[in-house]
Amino acid sequence: MHLLIPYAAPLSEAGRQAAAALALPNLRWLLARWAEVQRDSADEWSLSPPHERALALALGWRGGCGQLPWAARAARADGIPPGDQPWGLMTPGHWHLGTEQVSLLDPATLVLDEAGARVFFDAVQPLFASQGYVMRYGAPQRWYVAHESLATLATASLDRVIGRNVDAWLGKDPAARALRRLQSEVQMLLYTHPLNDERAARGLLPVNSFWLSGCGVAQPEAGALPTLDERLRAPALAENWAAWVKAWDSLDAGPLATLRERAAQGADACLTLCGERDWVRLAPAPGGLLRHARALLQRPAPATLLETL
Repeated sequence: MHLLIPYAAPLSEAGRQAAAALALPNLRWLLARWAEVQRDSADEWSLSPPHERALALALGWRGGCGQLPWAARAARADGIPPGDQPWGLMTPGHWHLGTEQVSLLDPATLVLDEAGARVFFDAVQPLFASQGYVMRYGAPQRWYVAHESLATLATASLDRVIGRNVDAWLGKDPAARALRRLQSEVQMLLYTHPLNDERAARGLLPVNSFWLSGCGVAQPEAGALPTLDERLRAPALAENWAAWVKAWDSLDAGPLATLRERAAQGADACLTLCGERDWVRLAPAPGGLLRHARALLQRPAPATLLETL
């Protein structure tokens, strides 16, 4: 069993204070007996967050920062054969104009249903077709575009941008500039779209832009994905640290308790924890009874490890 947990550690001061109060007895038990066997480090400005880098490594993919073909993989899962075309994942969203910046709200807050998503998709599709893009519908929050310019286009993961200034994550290469022009056209089209007026009347946010991510050509999957548990993601992105702590407690009582049981039985098991900079893989370490006895006495606090992520 290989368990992978994104958003295990926050960067904000409030988040670090919440992490310091975590008890997590099952994680503590594992930390006392396991060792760090692998780590991947970057900074918080890396276009690909740690959990995506860890998943790509498990799949045996190649690709630089922001150049992992998640769109092609998701398209295949949605019944769209990616072939050898470069694809990008187009997520409809709401760009919020603040006093000093434009930020992307979590698309999950849009409450975008199938019928509404189809209307918006049909409205913007001709704009992309006019520029030579192939566009396909996958799901309300998963639209796809294919174009040769996306083969090596580095894009920031949606998770990097939610709740943050979009300007900091927009690329500057020619392909990115072309997409920014399309973004501007989409924004003008949607600004006056009747469906957004209907949404406003129902108290819903308008769909006024999109985010493109996961670009590239589909790659074969040489490995298997670990078990991915994303229950920390939503509260972390919303900076709801009380809910994040509650989610961590449920993780510890559930999947981590199962992992502990497997470890106690000598079964194959490992754990990958991902923050916003690093991911670390933990697994049973050699050293015999003496090392285990010392580790049990030290009882490392989970927060000590989480601070390094």
